[in-house]
Amino acid sequence: MKAKKHLGQHFLKSSSALKKIVDVAAVTSNDTILEIGPGTGALTELLLVTAKKVIAIEKDRELIPLLEEKFAKEIAAGKLQLLEADILTFDPSLFRPGLKSYKLVANIPYYITGAIIEKFLSTACQPALMVLLIQKEVAERIIARDGKESILSTAVKAYGKPKIIAKVPPGAFVPPPTVDSAILSIEGISRDFFVSPRHSSGEAEAGCDEKLFFAVMKSIFGKKRKQIGGSLAEFLQNKDLALSALAKAGIDTKTRPEDIDLQTWKKLIQAVGK
Repeated sequence: MKAKKHLGQHFLKSSSALKKIVDVAAVTSNDTILEIGPGTGALTELLLVTAKKVIAIEKDRELIPLLEEKFAKEIAAGKLQLLEADILTFDPSLFRPGLKSYKLVANIPYYITGAIIEKFLSTACQPALMVLLIQKEVAERIIARDGKESILSTAVKAYGKPKIIAKVPPGAFVPPPTVDSAILSIEGISRDFFVSPRHSSGEAEAGCDEKLFFAVMKSIFGKKRKQIGGSLAEFLQNKDLALSALAKAGIDTKTRPEDIDLQTWKKLIQAVGK
């Protein structure tokens, strides 16, 4: 099956990379796995060895018959559910009734990496874990390897703990991409950052408003060359309120957004929301 460039298809052929993805996902016989873009089924095959069930979402209509033939027994047994759909319009809550959790494991199209990550971190039906094969440069941006945060890295860290597991070279794919790739895991996915749970003592940590968090982030990172004092004043349309909020969060007005860590952002959103 020839890969389609317009769908961002690069089929993973490396047995070591495939095994690494499954190992990092720590797949057990109790797990339901959501796989995006199974392609020719190389990763699907390994996931089915251990997983209780795999739900594979494939947009390419021409790949469906190939997958149906290859996994006819697993589909008949109910171990594999193959759906022809666009992951960006797919609603994960459709298969959630009665399901306590699931893991998202996939070699995803690089051109929609940000959209996929945003969709599944912000959905009401969050996965417990995400293990994704993505462009290495994007993975490094998510963990802020250069020490500079972005709206993507900050958003991901608000929901979970991202970690680069391994680099995957172009030769591991057919056809090979023009860039290096990396396996990225995002563990501990939850909304605790926004609505913190109560401690055993009965006390609850202060959370912050999720919608306000992203509204402020998008506005300020959209003007990232500016110092935060001016950017926040523009967003709030009130310089005095901006200065007060920054003071409460302990942020200098000349600070740039890429130099602010997650907990400091939380303090700022709490101050803005009061």
